[in-house]
Amino acid sequence: MDARIAEKSARFPEGPGVYQFLAADGRTLYAGKAANLRARVRSYLRPGGDGRFLLRFLEHEAVDVEFVSTATEQEALLLENTVIKKHKPPYNIKLKDDKSFLMLRLDPHEPWPWYRLVRRRRDDDALYFGPYSSAKAVRRTLRLLHKVAPLRDCTDHVFDNRARPCIKHQIGRCPAPCVGLVTRQDYEALLQRSIRLLRGDSGSLLQDLRSQMGKASEALQFERAEALKLQIEALQLVGERQAVVGHADDEDAIGLHRSGFEIACAFLSFRGGTLEHVRRFSIRSELPEDLLMADLLGRFYEGDRHVPLRVLVRALPAEAGLITAWLREKRGAAVEIQVPQRGDRRRHLELAEQNAASQDLVEQNASARRVEAAQRLAQRAGLDVTLQRLHCIDVSTTQGKDTVASRVCFVDGEPHKAHYRRFRISSAHAGDDFSAMQEAVRRSLALCLERDDEDLPDLLVVDGGEGQLAAAKRAIAELALDAEVPVCGLAKSRLRGVGDRKTETGERLVLPGKHLPVPLVPNAPETLLVAALRDEAHRFAITYHRQRRGRIGSEIDGIPGIGKERRRLLLRHFGSLTALRAATQEELRAVPGLSEALASRVHDCLRQGGADPDAGTSPSRDG
Repeated sequence: MDARIAEKSARFPEGPGVYQFLAADGRTLYAGKAANLRARVRSYLRPGGDGRFLLRFLEHEAVDVEFVSTATEQEALLLENTVIKKHKPPYNIKLKDDKSFLMLRLDPHEPWPWYRLVRRRRDDDALYFGPYSSAKAVRRTLRLLHKVAPLRDCTDHVFDNRARPCIKHQIGRCPAPCVGLVTRQDYEALLQRSIRLLRGDSGSLLQDLRSQMGKASEALQFERAEALKLQIEALQLVGERQAVVGHADDEDAIGLHRSGFEIACAFLSFRGGTLEHVRRFSIRSELPEDLLMADLLGRFYEGDRHVPLRVLVRALPAEAGLITAWLREKRGAAVEIQVPQRGDRRRHLELAEQNAASQDLVEQNASARRVEAAQRLAQRAGLDVTLQRLHCIDVSTTQGKDTVASRVCFVDGEPHKAHYRRFRISSAHAGDDFSAMQEAVRRSLALCLERDDEDLPDLLVVDGGEGQLAAAKRAIAELALDAEVPVCGLAKSRLRGVGDRKTETGERLVLPGKHLPVPLVPNAPETLLVAALRDEAHRFAITYHRQRRGRIGSEIDGIPGIGKERRRLLLRHFGSLTALRAATQEELRAVPGLSEALASRVHDCLRQGGADPDAGTSPSRDG
């Protein structure tokens, strides 16, 4: 696996939680739960892992691992279910029954309320109990409830069409409100007893059941004792309280962990009672906590970000009334900022603070690794400077057509997308890779000189070998920046040798004035940094190139009367642009929906070389 996974997982917390292996594009490849996050994730790093087949895929595809801490293993189980359903990791086992957890719904506004099993909450003023991790326990408990608090359990259609009590009334499981054998007042008393039991107020009933179980055992009635034991276990499961899956209300919990002026933040978003998203980041601030919280709330909920009903914090922000009013206006409904002291909301806040503390440990190490990687890269490149800002330039083309280039920028080892740039290479240089690189480097550096908000890079990396490096040096010399902009090339790993003797050269730095490239150690910090820089430049360039290349049919785009629909019609009719160019006027007139005048216009324009909408435009910078 990627070396970053080993380094990162070594600092994972040792408590329970959920971990996710991520691909290079951010997709979740595999998610799992663990009683000990650090030990479980590190078990994948042993030779052969834990023996599961999926590890062969993770070894080649996983580049990162993330985690969410939980308070208990039960919470980890429920959260794992949520993560798998949301992200659908390709290497998790796909169950046929991939439904949500069961809940009990009770509508107190019905004439004769009864409990229904549902899997979704609705905003309908009904009472919801759960969700519960064991569907079997919920169904068994419903049967128990009907023993101690008999209620109807038939549908409205059956209820409205009963003429006499059913068998459940005869065995004492239903008071038969369908035929008027119970008053509304007595039914309400049974209903309130069941609600108290589902909310955990089951002490007296449990005591009675345990007493009955003891008497049954003394009388050697072991089958009855076993049945009572199962009822007790079911009743205990119904009363369980969970922090990950709980309230139906939407709420966010904000956790902070301060180490001097370094602050780790964790935002946990609960939607419909489920933990759906965790966002963690680190900042540096000297503000006191009330001002810091006010600033965080303003930044986190800016724009069109969803505002929940409730925001949980450990200390109220400065100007709490003002911020609450702002959030209320954005939401268009009531919003509360709370400092919970007990219950599930307090556990939600503690969970956020636990994840912030864990993030602090990981972030401290990640920052140290980025500093180390930059220092080692400077040493490899023979530079006696601090590499804070890195630029990388890549050229993308298809046989000299639609040639484009990209420039990406890393600051302190992380992408700084505000300074990404794209260039459309001029037709004079589009067919020559080296000339295209020279133009891209010259225009990139010229932008840095022209714009006040862009600085020259501490190191410029070009994707390629000696030819690309020489082209970049010529562009730097044109701008008289030889003493200000260090440059190097990054050559990809190649296979050398014949047959079974083939070996990979590995990534290599191509440096000015050095005849031989400098090899980079696989998975070393500097190798990972420069490879990430090159891969991001390649991704950015190829994305732009595909956009340009995807404009098939550009020769007819500028013809008056030809829009998207008619262009699609022509290409579908003739099969290709080449066949369209070769078509006669008679063949064009035969196209359904194309008038004779328009067919003649298309024929004449294609014979004259087409109407290129980009003709005459100079190469420009695209943001």
